[in-house]
Amino acid sequence: MTNTKSDAAAQAIWMAWSGHHLIDGLPEACRPNTAGEGYAAQAALARIAAATPVGWKIAATSEAGQKHIGVDGPLAGRLWQSKLHESGTKLPAGHLHMAVVEAEFAFRMGRDLPGGNGDYTVDAVMDAVASLHPAIEIPDSRFRDFTVVGAAQLIADNGCTEYCVLGPEAPEGWQARDLAAHPVVVFIDDEEAATGKGANALGDPRIALTWLANDRVLHGEPLAAGDVVITGTCIVPAPIAHKKHVRADFGALGAVEVALASF
Repeated sequence: MTNTKSDAAAQAIWMAWSGHHLIDGLPEACRPNTAGEGYAAQAALARIAAATPVGWKIAATSEAGQKHIGVDGPLAGRLWQSKLHESGTKLPAGHLHMAVVEAEFAFRMGRDLPGGNGDYTVDAVMDAVASLHPAIEIPDSRFRDFTVVGAAQLIADNGCTEYCVLGPEAPEGWQARDLAAHPVVVFIDDEEAATGKGANALGDPRIALTWLANDRVLHGEPLAAGDVVITGTCIVPAPIAHKKHVRADFGALGAVEVALASF
């Protein structure tokens, strides 16, 4: 897509996002048809929104999630500073279309991964990680039916991003844990609502992070020191409509919580 088309797609997304209304799809004249075109529109969206990118999210990291939204692999979206919050915060939620919550492993990068050919190994990527954190994602889409618009438009929609809530840094020694087998329990309004494990994120959160590191190199936007990356949901997304509080318990690795307003 030309810059003009990328900007037009981003403008349509941003008008829906900032105005809290839904669209059926992007206009044909500016609709992205490839992942590359989607990422060009996503970059334009951050520019038009005057957003400060602080990292990345990975969407569709489970086979079930991919089937649900009609894609054949994971997607990347930008985390914006204005959408990244600390554990315990209270967030407006009445506008949410998806109205679900996800529990995710998050990594903060300690150094750049500029790459060359997108051939980073898991060990090389993990060696560049500074810290691990429990996280809650509250995704959302600007599309009325996000299950039918396809990967390119979902990428343009910033990978269905809304809020990310980051918990405290995990205690020392987390590197030795089996994150794939590590259990996660989500409580909504103090009742157990969902359970899962790290393996639901591409088989292992470390594998998911490595996929992203290589994918970003191939798209010319490599991971950088300080980036926060949330690696995909460990649970089946849990409904939060008319709920007030969410807590994700990662056991020995910590917990993260968020209060919800305006439902």
